[in-house]
Amino acid sequence: MTRILVMDDDDTFRHALRVTLEGAGYAVAEAPDGVAGLRLYHQLGADLVLVDIFMPEMDGFEVIRALRTQVPLPPIVAMSGGGPTRLGDVLAIAATLGATRTLRKPFASRELLDALGDLLGEVS
Repeated sequence: MTRILVMDDDDTFRHALRVTLEGAGYAVAEAPDGVAGLRLYHQLGADLVLVDIFMPEMDGFEVIRALRTQVPLPPIVAMSGGGPTRLGDVLAIAATLGATRTLRKPFASRELLDALGDLLGEVS
C-alpha cells in the first residue's frame, strides 16, 4: 500500500487529509511539524510527502531541503494558504527549493487526488 506522510500543524486540516487519503486507499502517517515529520520519514519511509510551508519547529522550506538529500527521493507536494510575502510567493519558492508539485489551500479533494495520482503514476 502506498504510504503518504502528511506534515501540517493544523489538526483539523491534517485530519481531513487523512480521511480523504485513506478513503482513496492510501496508508497515512501524519505529523504536526517538520521535526516530527522528518523523524517519521526516517522511521517509516514514505512514497510521497505532503508538507505545509508554515509550521512550528521546522518550516516546510527546511523540510523540502532535508528531503532533497534522501535516496530514493520522494515526491514532495508543498501546500500553503499563504500568498506573496516579502520573500515572494511561498509556493514558487517551495518549487524552486525542490517541491515536485504545489497546492494552494484551500484545494478540492479531487485536485489533491489527481496530483497524487500523477506523481505516483496511478490511473484515476
